[in-house]
Amino acid sequence: MERVDIELINHFEGLIKSSNKSIVLVPHMHPDGDAMGSVLGLWRVLQNSGLKVKIVSPTKYPEFYHWMDGHEQVIIFSHHPKQAANAFNESDLMICMDFNQLSRVGNMKELVENFKGKKILIDHHPYPGDFTDLVISDVSCSSTAELTFSILQSTKFAPFVDTNAATSFFTGIMTDTGSFDFNVSDPRTFETVAQLTRMGIDQLDIHSKVYDNYSADRMRLMGFCLSNRMTVYPEYHAAAMYISLEDQKAFNFVTGDNEGFVNMPLSIKGVVFSALFTEKEKYIKVSFRSKGEFAVNEICEKYFNGGGHRNASGGELYASMQETLAKFENLLPEFEEKIKQSVK
Repeated sequence: MERVDIELINHFEGLIKSSNKSIVLVPHMHPDGDAMGSVLGLWRVLQNSGLKVKIVSPTKYPEFYHWMDGHEQVIIFSHHPKQAANAFNESDLMICMDFNQLSRVGNMKELVENFKGKKILIDHHPYPGDFTDLVISDVSCSSTAELTFSILQSTKFAPFVDTNAATSFFTGIMTDTGSFDFNVSDPRTFETVAQLTRMGIDQLDIHSKVYDNYSADRMRLMGFCLSNRMTVYPEYHAAAMYISLEDQKAFNFVTGDNEGFVNMPLSIKGVVFSALFTEKEKYIKVSFRSKGEFAVNEICEKYFNGGGHRNASGGELYASMQETLAKFENLLPEFEEKIKQSVK
């Protein structure tokens, strides 16, 4: 089930073999399940093979991923910048995972950009940037976790994929496909899941730890947003929700509490385009989802400083919430015909 060219595989394996110090693994800022599943899965495999490995995340990540093997090893740059810098200085190989541009590591950009050792990028988003020595990119993969597992299966590291690593990779695949609701048009994704299942993972337990691990405040925030922060645009087959800083304060918001909110409007009959706008201190975080052939990454790239996949993309806008919502509403007529083509 080869997903990657054999020359790239050999180059990948060669760079790891040539590492004489330590390897540092890096996800994007505000890492999701795929980013952490990929990083922690690869960390476990490389550790099992006897290599020294460090993990540095630009920012913290949701608590419902803290149960994964290796979580306690993660250095959070935003909280421990000196420790993070030491991890980079003590390593001679860096593997960037689940992001395609340097901007996706936020304030850690300088550390990544100025890293003295060799650099590898493993990612499944379109248009990867040119900031590493080796790029392994496959947009046909459901997730970076699936791609990483496929790479390892073609190397000498395949025997070191144990149940803990398989669990992390499955978590990445499960979360980046919305529990296999999107990004799963390629049957090889399910073949990968079958392989991981044979390695002893407990799918029900993993699903429960991720999706049945929320706070009561998060549930109340969800109800509040659906009742008071959602607008449906039936003429455009679209819907949008927003979460202000005041809303976050009122419901004791923590990182990850809005996970999955953007998908909810897609269950409304006729809606094929959903948006979620979350207010940060200096900008608005943008999340888009769609059904069918409507490509939300085009909108993110053109108008919201972002990108991603056809049906799942994100970006950011340095504007007020009012300005952001107005911009979104004004853009809907431009994409009306393309949206309608996805309505069944």
